[in-house]
Amino acid sequence: MRIEDSLEGLRGALAGAGSVGFVPTMGNLHAGHLALVREARRLVGPEGTVVASVFVNRLQFGPNEDFDKYPRTFERDAALLRETGCDLLFAPDETVMYPEPQAFHVVPDPALASTLEGAVRPGHFDGVCTVVMKLFAMVQPEIGVFGRKDYQQLMLIRGMARQFALPVRIVGHDTVREADGLALSSRNGYLTASERSEAPSLNRVLRGTVDAVRAARADGSLTHEALERIEAAACNELAARGWKPDYITLRRQRDLHVPTNAELLGDEPLVVLGAARLGTPRLLDNVEV
Repeated sequence: MRIEDSLEGLRGALAGAGSVGFVPTMGNLHAGHLALVREARRLVGPEGTVVASVFVNRLQFGPNEDFDKYPRTFERDAALLRETGCDLLFAPDETVMYPEPQAFHVVPDPALASTLEGAVRPGHFDGVCTVVMKLFAMVQPEIGVFGRKDYQQLMLIRGMARQFALPVRIVGHDTVREADGLALSSRNGYLTASERSEAPSLNRVLRGTVDAVRAARADGSLTHEALERIEAAACNELAARGWKPDYITLRRQRDLHVPTNAELLGDEPLVVLGAARLGTPRLLDNVEV
């Protein structure tokens, strides 16, 4: 695996690279990231080139989020990528990514970017979309692979690529989980032993919410009022177990808008999304209906 930390080195390494599959990360890698790398390899084939990036993006951190304490585990990350079959690791520092103050930003659709995670973390998705757009310009991949655990982020990146007519196909990969159902996340490393035992409850509650939605859909009782009761019961269940829920909510898969009454009772594809704090870490998950 080749490692480059400059734009010139990156572009030189990619000259004649064939089909390029790209996995952007902030490092501190786990098996979920590596699954994205393997998917990129499958999609571009043995003759293609798989590129991963490691860059901790200051722009997506809020004022109360500690950018400086984000885990930097570069040597371990590089070893894992090498073992997984990555061809090229792009590891720029801030002087390469932002050689001058980033005055131009990608501002995503507020209808999607200001809800759920965007409501809890204002400006977060501006930073995500800006850095992904810049990485796409640098790497120029044909395929970008992202995890479905960050469901809203995946939708925003898909929308950005579509509306800017970027020549990159955005591929979503299923959430990788531990045997007990916990979605893999770099944040899991902050869990204490007792919190780690409790952490799978988020997924269990989301799956229970999906079951309740399906049952109410089947008997025709899924109104917005009924949905509010289902969502409140899920939040209360987590709170009773010591969590601090930000939201558990049912949305349309296609745009994360609240379903209409007709869509609640029809066959509109839906998704239950949840975010809650367990001790210090804040965990995300989702289950499609």
